[in-house]
Amino acid sequence: MTTYTWQIANMERNTADDGVVVCHWRCTGVDGDNSASSYGTTSHTPDTSAADFVPYADLTEDTVLGWVHAAVDKDAIETAIADKIDAMANPTTATGTPWA
Repeated sequence: MTTYTWQIANMERNTADDGVVVCHWRCTGVDGDNSASSYGTTSHTPDTSAADFVPYADLTEDTVLGWVHAAVDKDAIETAIADKIDAMANPTTATGTPWA
């Protein structure tokens, strides 16, 4: 069974209002000895006047991951990672020489 870990690698923000405009994320899947990951970015348009605006200093990784998950197809990303891991565990090609 594959275990997935989502992380925020970095963020870009406007210095004038501390609104986050880009989130850099990574999702890593691990199944036994095999692992694969996906890296991407999401763009955001902060509204500092909104009631749910969170100041930069008060952000948590869970909050930002919520933004990322709302902006990407989380299931498709995890499925693609699972497919990569499955290909590692069950290769369809091999290399080498028969006399080695």
